[in-house]
Amino acid sequence: MDDGCSLEKESKLERKGIVTDHGNPVNVVGPELKVGDKAPGFEVLDANLKELSLKDFVGKVKVISVTPSLDTPVCNLQAKRFNEEATNLPGEVVVLNMTMDLPFAISRFCAAEGIDKVKVLSDHKEASFGISYGVLIKELRLLARSIFIIDKNDRIAYIQIVPEITHHPDYDKALEALRELTGAEEGEN
Repeated sequence: MDDGCSLEKESKLERKGIVTDHGNPVNVVGPELKVGDKAPGFEVLDANLKELSLKDFVGKVKVISVTPSLDTPVCNLQAKRFNEEATNLPGEVVVLNMTMDLPFAISRFCAAEGIDKVKVLSDHKEASFGISYGVLIKELRLLARSIFIIDKNDRIAYIQIVPEITHHPDYDKALEALRELTGAEEGEN
């Protein structure tokens, strides 16, 4: 991850008008990333409290599905959808789900819902993913629903930040962007 000074600087960036929660505008913290940017580093925890970073997925295409909380219906369905889709993705692709949920809740959720193809990760400790990717909702300390696709060289290839956090992302658009990046046909392993 970048040094602490960079994260501290980014945490002071506050953007308005990006997302709403039940129609109410909220502020997101962090930079506005663009396609082609170098993917920022992050440090998160898995369900076993193991610290992981972007570097742990070097050489892989990374689909990062971002959910505010797995305990909500839309987030639950988003995690399940990507878990289903992950079975048909090429081996070069890893699917990560970022949330502010605690690792213990992630563990329970994955066991109860059969989530075994997606690596569900917690950003609760330092919000380093949320801040670095510009999707930390200041008022709620949750992540804004979004999808990032990062290529094998750690360049951002696709960004979708859902304007209303209670709505689903456009799964088909994200999966099409992934297919274009990997050259895979639909349903191909």
